[in-house]
Amino acid sequence: MAGVQLRVNPLLRKWLVRIGAALLVLYVYFGAYVWRAMHQTPEEFGRVMAKMPGSIPFMIFPFETAWMHARAGKLSVGDAAPDFSLVKIDKSDHVQLSSFAGQQRPVVLIFGSYT
Repeated sequence: MAGVQLRVNPLLRKWLVRIGAALLVLYVYFGAYVWRAMHQTPEEFGRVMAKMPGSIPFMIFPFETAWMHARAGKLSVGDAAPDFSLVKIDKSDHVQLSSFAGQQRPVVLIFGSYT
């Protein structure tokens, strides 16, 4: 028995190629949009992700891998910590890391949940 060949109408093939190309362009555009958002501040990233429809970005884009690359950072052992500001637990004031510069005492940061 000889191999069976499936013949597709040339017009249908042309439309399928166009649709496939359009979907590929949309996928690349969407990936670039999410990638760019991952490199923004957490607030901006949150605004972008709040507009996403449910878990779609997680299903169609290699989200975890991209996130790990985007947020990996470039610090090495011995580098100075980047300056940042945080709100106190009682929300009475902000504390900036650079305000402790020059003091001869350690600064301990604890990132955890107080809920």
